[in-house]
Amino acid sequence: MSSPAVEAQLPQVPAEAGIQSRSPMAIAWSRLRRNRVAMVAGVFLIVLHVICIFAEFFAPYPEGQTNRDLFYLPPTKIHFRDENGRLTWPYVYAYTKVDRGLHRYEPDPSLGKFPIKLFVRGHRYKVLGLFETDIHLYGVDPPAVIYPLGADLYGRDILSRIWYGGRRTLFVGVIGILISTTIGLVYGATSGYFGGKVDNVMMRIAEIIISIPQFYLLVALSAILPVGLSSTTRFFLVTVIIGFIGWAGLSRVIRGMVLSLRAQEFVEGARAAGASTWRIIRRHIIPNTLSYLIVSMTIQLPGFILSEASLSFIGLGIQEPQASWGLMLSDGQNLAALSRYPWILAPGFFIAASVLAWSFLGDGVRDAFDPRHQD
Repeated sequence: MSSPAVEAQLPQVPAEAGIQSRSPMAIAWSRLRRNRVAMVAGVFLIVLHVICIFAEFFAPYPEGQTNRDLFYLPPTKIHFRDENGRLTWPYVYAYTKVDRGLHRYEPDPSLGKFPIKLFVRGHRYKVLGLFETDIHLYGVDPPAVIYPLGADLYGRDILSRIWYGGRRTLFVGVIGILISTTIGLVYGATSGYFGGKVDNVMMRIAEIIISIPQFYLLVALSAILPVGLSSTTRFFLVTVIIGFIGWAGLSRVIRGMVLSLRAQEFVEGARAAGASTWRIIRRHIIPNTLSYLIVSMTIQLPGFILSEASLSFIGLGIQEPQASWGLMLSDGQNLAALSRYPWILAPGFFIAASVLAWSFLGDGVRDAFDPRHQD
């Protein structure tokens, strides 16, 4: 037993100064921030999604605007120096077609310089469908055009269509994964919690769906859509189809987690307190699967993006004149055009970049939520 004199010399810790514990989400966020690759991928995806959401502002030209005089126009060269080599405000030249057969163009300095203007007025549009405006981020005066990634076979600005098309390709993935995750979570939690014959029947149904190759099932379901559907309706139905196909694998994992969770003391306590079955599933079972769901969503989302791009590439997804990255990439099926006008493959770069970014972010999120990870 220590004496009062010794106790008086010990440092006194205030009673309210307890050790602050961090929540699992806070710990995971701290780990994720230290993963530079995942953070860069996350920032890239945020910027890309914001640009696509506000595509009308960032795109100087309408989605379907064609120009018969600019078929397969090469990427517009932006000049930052004048004839004397001095830095100047960026400008472009108007282009003149010098070979109609091969669609060859040359800049025409005789028409003068056309400086790139910021926050210019152009075609009118509605921001998020709420209010109307005609302000665009950049543009040039006619007859010049600014096509940073060139034009397609109809003389449309590829970059503008990439921003419009990204809004469909990227958000098909987001909406599809939300539908798939919701179905898989509810289905797997119900199967695992009730067990017995209910579990047996539900899992056999899930296994039948898993045994069917998803891409071929997706193609079959998309092919039966009526031909006369508008592109907007087809886009909505393709999104729903993609979401309803990918839930079976997730439901099996959730079912295994629930089988383990239902035997835990906090679930038994809730059951003893008189909580209903659905309350236990909603308030105790599902919240304990959220960390896995977050990881699963970020890892699976690239597959949904590729599914939409693949369907549009073969003509079963988004239809002209609306754009999606897969539909735009289908122009590259013409090998003669591809060899002469390689810039038409630009949408493929955005598909690859977004899929890689989601994969890097998914790996980072998985490591952040890994309980075996050592800080």
